[in-house]
Amino acid sequence: FPKALKVGADIMCVDLEDAIAPQHKAEARAATLKWFAEAELDGSVEAMVRINAPRTPEGMRDIDAVLASPKAPPALMLPKVKSPAEIVALTELFDELKIPTRLQVIVETNEALKAAWEIARSSDRIDAMFFGGVDMAADLRCRNSWNALLYARSRVVHAAAGAGVDVIDVPYLDLNDMDGMRAEAEAAAELGFSGKGSIHPSQAPILNEIFTPSAAEVAYARRVVEAFETADSGLVVLDGKLLEKPVLRSMYRVLARAGA
Repeated sequence: FPKALKVGADIMCVDLEDAIAPQHKAEARAATLKWFAEAELDGSVEAMVRINAPRTPEGMRDIDAVLASPKAPPALMLPKVKSPAEIVALTELFDELKIPTRLQVIVETNEALKAAWEIARSSDRIDAMFFGGVDMAADLRCRNSWNALLYARSRVVHAAAGAGVDVIDVPYLDLNDMDGMRAEAEAAAELGFSGKGSIHPSQAPILNEIFTPSAAEVAYARRVVEAFETADSGLVVLDGKLLEKPVLRSMYRVLARAGA
């Protein structure tokens, strides 16, 4: 786990779900929560745990262990969510017991896709929506390809934007195809994703490059912000282009991302 904190990613997520065989679930759960209880995390990298689906027996054991831990993980990633009710119930439980843990929600079921807007707004603990493409493709009975999942991806981006939270794309699973990963990450960034999951340290530098605003983008954003802040109307002309107020919102977001 300490090694994973140093690969250059913004988030480190320990997986208790798909990465762990059933016979090792209890051992992995105990080791993970012991480490989180003892680790001195400085907050420079968000650290979290992907538990098993909360409505399953293993997920219930995960949550019970989190509640019993002397120091709960800073955040949990929730897989296989189907409805806002699951998030509301967990939020109420954490509120009652004063557990400060934040949430990220994976949209990877057909039911969650339909309810994505409501799910994104179901708790003020939610920091991000995560698009789970592999399970989504299986649920939708389509190919796990960009074109086949474009509608599903767009719905998740739409829901996250409506709630004002980040939205993260599914990891690219072929470690031998960095060009393919780059192309998919660039398309995800263009669609509105805040970032993309990584399953290997070798992927992190490329993803950071794509999702971090460039020096030129930051410089332009600062010029736009300055132009609007010194203008006496809702319209400005910069480099011969007419810019309206909605552009300003995008520029503020660029600067926020650059400074994070």
